[in-house]
Amino acid sequence: MNPWSLVLLTPVGFALVCDLRTREIPDWIPVLIVAWAALATAAGLHDVTWIGTAAGALLAAVLAAPVFYLGGLGGGDAKLLAAIGAAVGPQALLSVLAWMAVAGGMLALVAMARRRREFAYGPAIAFGVLVETAWPGGLARVLLG
Repeated sequence: MNPWSLVLLTPVGFALVCDLRTREIPDWIPVLIVAWAALATAAGLHDVTWIGTAAGALLAAVLAAPVFYLGGLGGGDAKLLAAIGAAVGPQALLSVLAWMAVAGGMLALVAMARRRREFAYGPAIAFGVLVETAWPGGLARVLLG
């Protein structure tokens, strides 16, 4: 585990708390994550290159935009995902998204059992980041052998 990726967990944790309390993720959190990603890339503190930073953010934005426009994600969720993509790069982002989908599916089942249509997606995003931070590339190793 890269110790610098642990830094990402702090703002994602703040996003989780804010989302659970208010159902909103403040804009300063994705901005902070992008600033951290730029600093870490410039200083060589992680393995993500400038191209990887841009590609991760773009991939996340492209994948989150349709879900946002269809009402499946809030704007704060979409911005948070783009910032996470910038921080981890496109490969790790795909793993984050996969774990996030697993957690999101479980949250959806809980919401259905409670007869609710909407729920905070911050916990699913945080779960995806946490698992990828603790077990980097683990999903790819499982799926690709």
